[in-house]
Amino acid sequence: MNGLKLLATGRCLPKTAVSNEEMSRWVDTSDEWIASRTGIRQRYFCGEGETALTLAAGAARQALERSGIDPADLGCVLCATVSPDYATPSLACLVQAELGLPEDIPVLDVNAACSGFLYAVAAARGFLAQSGRPYALVIGCEVLSRLMDMTDRSTCVLFGDGAGAAVFEAVPDALFASLQGARGGRAILANGPGPLAPGLTMDGRAVFRFAVEAIPRCIDGILAQTHLTLNDIDWVVCHQANERILDHCIKKLHAPAEKFYKNMARYGNTSAASIPIALDEMNGQGLLKPGQKLLCVGFGGGLTWAAALFTL
Repeated sequence: MNGLKLLATGRCLPKTAVSNEEMSRWVDTSDEWIASRTGIRQRYFCGEGETALTLAAGAARQALERSGIDPADLGCVLCATVSPDYATPSLACLVQAELGLPEDIPVLDVNAACSGFLYAVAAARGFLAQSGRPYALVIGCEVLSRLMDMTDRSTCVLFGDGAGAAVFEAVPDALFASLQGARGGRAILANGPGPLAPGLTMDGRAVFRFAVEAIPRCIDGILAQTHLTLNDIDWVVCHQANERILDHCIKKLHAPAEKFYKNMARYGNTSAASIPIALDEMNGQGLLKPGQKLLCVGFGGGLTWAAALFTL
């Protein structure tokens, strides 16, 4: 099966950035309390007229334009999200209609929470193998502000809204590896249709314990698959949940901290959108260059984990 190369990225954020100081007017918290425990300084929340579709379509449009491809050559469109505008139609289908993308290809949402973007990348590789078309559009998008209880300081200060997108190309012999897994549990719980009121809850200690075990295991798993070492990897891009989690894993792996990209200070935890937002930010800063090897790791609700190694 062909590997995947990253061709282009895009991102779209709500207009309103909400600082820690502003959050302290809503709940009993402070900039020092939030930043010292998470590394987060601000996040974005959707306002009037902003939806999952406006964010996802904005990021996808940007990635497609930058890629220079003919959208008719897309072999699939996947959107990772736990906060779409509707249960159905899927957010991916809404983006397809908004952008006039092909109708004879798989178009679907993937729900694997903060691992969702990497689950979607792996699925896209499979769809391209059966379609024979060379390109995949993979989106991560969340509007978590509309799920949260804004009086619960244990969650409302952590999460943000946003979307990131990537165009991948199936290339023979391109270096690619992926892994996925799950351990059913309710440590992170976002209520949907059903008897429970809307809300998002999280057992922070349980999630921390899970994350600091899952990230090194994912990295070691990918390196074992590819017979590489961390020295061979140019960038490690993890889900941007909490700076303490990443620092703990860097120390555990005896890894160089500068290899691990961090941007949670600017966006908070955007769940499925965090990795593609980070990739696009890195692109904009000129950090991503042809031939580089990227190792991405996701972990989150489900509980799920995923990792993928690909090149530029």
